[in-house]
Amino acid sequence: MVEMMRRRPNEVRGWSDPVSQLNRLNQLFQSPLWGPEADFSAVETSQWVPAVDIREDEQQFVVEADVPGVDPNDIEVTLENNVLTVRGERKEEKEAAADEGSGTRRIERAYGAFYRRFTLPDTADPENVKARNEQGVLRIEIGKKEAAQSRRIPVENG
Repeated sequence: MVEMMRRRPNEVRGWSDPVSQLNRLNQLFQSPLWGPEADFSAVETSQWVPAVDIREDEQQFVVEADVPGVDPNDIEVTLENNVLTVRGERKEEKEAAADEGSGTRRIERAYGAFYRRFTLPDTADPENVKARNEQGVLRIEIGKKEAAQSRRIPVENG
C-alpha cells in the first residue's frame, strides 16, 4: 500500500512551520561559536597559529604556546577586560629567501604573524601576570584574585 502525503509546493522538509524554523535557528545560535561564552581562540585570524595548552590550579592559570623560532621581542602579550591576547611574528630567514638560485628548496615551516585571544574568568588577576619564552615555549602565568572569604555572622538575641 502506498501512502501519499500532501505538501505545499514551497515547503522544505523540517522547515514547514515557524516553530520548527525557530528551534533550528536556536540550535545554531546555541553552538560554541555564538554567545557570551564563545571561544574564538581557535579561529584562524593570522598566517599561522601556535599550538596552546591552558591549565588552571589553585593559585593561577598557565598558558603555554609553542613559538619556536620567534624572537621574544616580536611577541606581545596583553590582558584587558579578562581577554588575554598573544600576538607576534616569526620572520622568514633572509638567507633562505636569497638562496633561490642554488637548487631545490622546500619550505614547510610557517612564517608571518600570529594572533590568539582567550577569555579568562573573573578570578584572573590582571595585575599578576608574568610571561617568559624558554626553548621556544611561551609560558604565561596569570595569578588569581584572592577569593572573598565567607565568615559566620553571629545573630544577637535582642
